[in-house]
Amino acid sequence: METDRATPFPWARVLHVGLCLLRLPPAIFWAMTPVEFHAVAGGLAPRSIVARADLGALMAQFPDGLTPSKRRNDHGD
Repeated sequence: METDRATPFPWARVLHVGLCLLRLPPAIFWAMTPVEFHAVAGGLAPRSIVARADLGALMAQFPDGLTPSKRRNDHGD
């Protein structure tokens, strides 16, 4: 029989992100709502996923191992 068990809240991770990485003052950290914390921690940032075909095209356009004199600059030269 399969049971639906709730995943425990990751307190250690949240405390580490809030107090250590973001360096939020404890009063600010504890006053935040979960949604506010999620936003401050980057949870609302768009995820950029590169498709395999796009990655292949980029690798062909910008291969590794070119000498500095043969690299393209930002102006397409």
